[in-house]
Amino acid sequence: MTPQPDTILSLKHVAVHFGGLVAIADMTFSVRTGEIVALIGPNGAGKTTAFNVITGFLRATSGEVRYRSTPLNGLKPHEISKLGLVRTFQRTSVFQDNSVFHNVMIGLHARGRSNLVDTLLRTSRERQSERELVNDAREILRFVGLEHRAADLAGNLPYGEQRLLGVALALAAKPSMLLLDEPVSGMNASETARFVKLIEKIREAGTTILLVEHDMQMVMKVSDRVVVLNYGRIIAEGPPAQIQNDPDVIRAYLGQGKKRA
Repeated sequence: MTPQPDTILSLKHVAVHFGGLVAIADMTFSVRTGEIVALIGPNGAGKTTAFNVITGFLRATSGEVRYRSTPLNGLKPHEISKLGLVRTFQRTSVFQDNSVFHNVMIGLHARGRSNLVDTLLRTSRERQSERELVNDAREILRFVGLEHRAADLAGNLPYGEQRLLGVALALAAKPSMLLLDEPVSGMNASETARFVKLIEKIREAGTTILLVEHDMQMVMKVSDRVVVLNYGRIIAEGPPAQIQNDPDVIRAYLGQGKKRA
């Protein structure tokens, strides 16, 4: 029997309550290394709440989240990011008044090896570190297909390219797992197709992906597994073909007759 790939992320009996409101009732699922897993469901099902719990922006009322062997409960977002688990957001989060290249350099800054003394004295170590960061920034822009936009202001990019830049900023942190929150929301068909190719490239480069998305055509095309939420509970989990034919999923979500919900 072929051994199962290692689990990189696991949620066990996670619940989130806001006073009397139950955002997540009892969520248990895992993501294996190298997978692309989609978390779907109607608006208000608890998808973004789950992302916020995983990445430290929100504390669970109960349950446990683990990344590899490390419990994430109580860790701050920057501490979780340093473990290799990095997220994007629904809204574009780029530095609008800086160039595309400078945006990625900002994202890479925390990876520099030089210290304050090196920076002030412009030591050889500082100069070498800066050259490496410049090369890394250029490589990331090539990877996401924005090398031709390097000198442009981020705020002047079309919406789809701003989303690509947001991913470039996330990749600057060298994640081993990337969480994408509605990555193709607001994109046209050609922008979505371009983004799907990028997701596949990111996985091929060795990064595990968990995404929340309402575009069902995109989800079914790119995902290895789909986890379906409704009213804060998981109602189905499995490969795309199985999910598309699950009667509970059809009633709760896919049967709404919309590509986007």
